[in-house]
Amino acid sequence: MNFIEELRWRGMIHDMFPGTEEQLQKEQTSAYLGIDPTADSLHIGHLVGVMMLRHLQLAGHRPIALIGGATGMIGDPSMKSAERNLLDEETLRHNQACIKKQLAKFLDFDSDAPNAAVLVNNYDWMKDYSFLGFIRDIGKHITVNYMMAKDSVKKRLNGENSNGMSFTEFSYQLLQGYDYLYLYRHYGCRLQMGGSDQWGNITTGTELIRRMDAGEAYALVCPLITKADGGKFGKTESGNVWLDPERTSPYAFYQFWLNVNDADAARYIKIFTTLTQEEISELEAKQAAAPHERALQKRLAEEITVLVHGRESYDAAVAASAILFGQGTHEQLQSLDEATLLSVFEGVPQFEVAKDKLQGGIKIIDLLTEDAAVFPSKGELRKLIAAGGVSLNKEKVTSTDDLISTEHLIADRYLLVQRGKKNYYLVLAK
Repeated sequence: MNFIEELRWRGMIHDMFPGTEEQLQKEQTSAYLGIDPTADSLHIGHLVGVMMLRHLQLAGHRPIALIGGATGMIGDPSMKSAERNLLDEETLRHNQACIKKQLAKFLDFDSDAPNAAVLVNNYDWMKDYSFLGFIRDIGKHITVNYMMAKDSVKKRLNGENSNGMSFTEFSYQLLQGYDYLYLYRHYGCRLQMGGSDQWGNITTGTELIRRMDAGEAYALVCPLITKADGGKFGKTESGNVWLDPERTSPYAFYQFWLNVNDADAARYIKIFTTLTQEEISELEAKQAAAPHERALQKRLAEEITVLVHGRESYDAAVAASAILFGQGTHEQLQSLDEATLLSVFEGVPQFEVAKDKLQGGIKIIDLLTEDAAVFPSKGELRKLIAAGGVSLNKEKVTSTDDLISTEHLIADRYLLVQRGKKNYYLVLAK
């Protein structure tokens, strides 16, 4: 597998140094990518870089994932309009451990293969480096003019709403440049990868390696991912889409990918999966022949959800989707855990009822009009039940005298009431 050719057809190359492809074809090459450790989980905005590392390893090269413990204490000015909050060492170490668990789903860290992935933290080589030592050893090799010419610096200094840039942030590119030099010397790293907004920081590293070690090092950056409509990728109304199931449920994660539009699905399936060119071509043909079946979206959602959360969580997400959109069964509903249930029915009206009232059973007509006023009157509820328009826990209600007890509760707390095809209500027993 030719790594550059693989990224090229996937649309994952924005720019690279001359000679990069020749270096990768010549020998097994170590390449690194930096990951921001300011949260204890990756979000899907990180996945482009992670997939670059994954493809690199599949092509036989060695990926190095660098956790920016030191640079995370400063903040990268690239594409930012303000300085970020600084983190303490304990928080950074916790975040690093959490991130490595997530990366292990994409990269092989544990095998004896010569290209097993490596995780490093730049705090480990920066923590004992004195300020005087750093500016003497490193700072003297890069001029202020060189640093000022970087786009990330110019945008911060010349932006309409700019508040300037602290010296702390200005020094960021020197620190990232030194990371590359350190990895070049200690790990034989010859390539740094990242998003296109990182080009200036990466080339500072190649310049340091050239000036200090007379070495050759390379750079490769991918395009910044946006949606077809120009919107920001990876954001929903509730914020980032995280890989941590506690932050973003597997169901919500699956739904994000399932609901991308056709144009985005055609791009994303190349970027966020390892499906072959032939497999994707077949899916594109199916999509063109029957767009309503959404073959690209379904396969994209399956591949990335299984990779991040596992097959069991994917199957649960598919079952939950069927429940929401009308095809689900009573058994599927009963199998849902509380977190998935709440994720599926986020935002639907909720009503409360005293759980002890359900102990001996209560008529459904009384429950849904008096104890939990889902329906405004018994008369309306009778008419709807007679017309077959009311379901409880995905089963049709056939009589106003049906008794509802604690045995009917989902996850020992909830009843799902459905009016017609699309109107849902949750009754919470407390």
